[in-house]
Amino acid sequence: MDPSSCDTFVALPPSTERQCIIFGKNSDRPCDEVQEVVYFPARDYDAGERVECTYIEIEQVAHTYAVVLSRPAWLWGADMGANEHQVCIGNEAVWGRESADGNEALLGMDLVRIGLERANAAEKAVDVITEMLEKYGQGGSCMEDESNFTYHNSFLISDRKEAWLLETSGKHWAAERVEGGHRNISNQYSITTKIDKEHPEMREYARSQGWWDGETRFNFATVYSFMTTARIKASGSRYCEGKKLLQKSNGHITAETMMDILRDKDSGINMEGTFMTTGSMVSVIPTNPALPGVHYFTATPDPKRSVFKPFIFVKHIKELKDTSSPSYGADDPVKKKPRFQSKPDRKHLLFVKHEVAAATIQSSKDEGKKITESMRKLEKEKMTEMEQIHSNGIDEPDFLADLFTRSVREEMAVYGKS
Repeated sequence: MDPSSCDTFVALPPSTERQCIIFGKNSDRPCDEVQEVVYFPARDYDAGERVECTYIEIEQVAHTYAVVLSRPAWLWGADMGANEHQVCIGNEAVWGRESADGNEALLGMDLVRIGLERANAAEKAVDVITEMLEKYGQGGSCMEDESNFTYHNSFLISDRKEAWLLETSGKHWAAERVEGGHRNISNQYSITTKIDKEHPEMREYARSQGWWDGETRFNFATVYSFMTTARIKASGSRYCEGKKLLQKSNGHITAETMMDILRDKDSGINMEGTFMTTGSMVSVIPTNPALPGVHYFTATPDPKRSVFKPFIFVKHIKELKDTSSPSYGADDPVKKKPRFQSKPDRKHLLFVKHEVAAATIQSSKDEGKKITESMRKLEKEKMTEMEQIHSNGIDEPDFLADLFTRSVREEMAVYGKS
């Protein structure tokens, strides 16, 4: 399958309008796949405990951080998410000279969740992910069927002060620190000659395969890609279009700017078709540690027909039931071998309500316009509330414990009126 999905963005001062880092991602997945938004609180574990990821078990750590995740409902990991330390991670499928492994190991999406649960800073997340990658490898089907759709992974990771781009090929990897400006990734390698961390055998492996002569200046994208960097930046690619959209607002990038980029259909960033945008995320992380990060999620397909709803890490957050898909436990066809012999209904409550509303928007011009206007009004109200919090801080943290759930229910009320 050709690279055809996902875009991840980050903007840092001085590209942003305020002293904040803005992270954004579209999850482009099979059009019939449900994306859920779930919360897991921080937790302590006993020595020797293990954790079951999508396909394999690994050792658990003594403590995991609280995380909010947007993920395909059938797997353990996540396509994107954030943790209580305001670390944000999104991953992309990448293909290169090295064949992607179909053997079951850690999915790139498992590595996203592991990084968020175990790292309190972006650079630490790079270390956690690469340690797990080198120990367990990456592999296994990335779709809920027997197609054995596999790929390598790239990750865009940010915190309150910086971002890191991590790109992998099998167990080999390279990482680049981003300390200012903006950066975006799509489905191709984009680290070139600026490499701030790397697998100790990454260059020698490339030389042994005949991909690099050992003398010319090492360029990770050129060496490990099917194609040259010139192809990556070719006119018309989503990477190039995303970069243009960021540059257009350079110095004035806001959460709204990032949402508009994720909603852009002309660029292909908001994808339609067999693969489509099934979930979207925008995070606003102030560089001032006294101010909270705000993480917006849609939990529904097509951000142009969805509402970005805010989530803030505070104490006493409860399960996000309205965006959590049904659980099938040990009877889940993903867990049974042979896997994927059937596909259960994974639609959560918001997905069901949104599906009906989206059909109305598509079929009825007048009614669709009313629904869309009400959705945008709700989203604007929530963003205005969050701007006040970013200016003044949190006065009543307990009031925010159900912020995301309240926002979801207000969205469903909009659909209920249609």
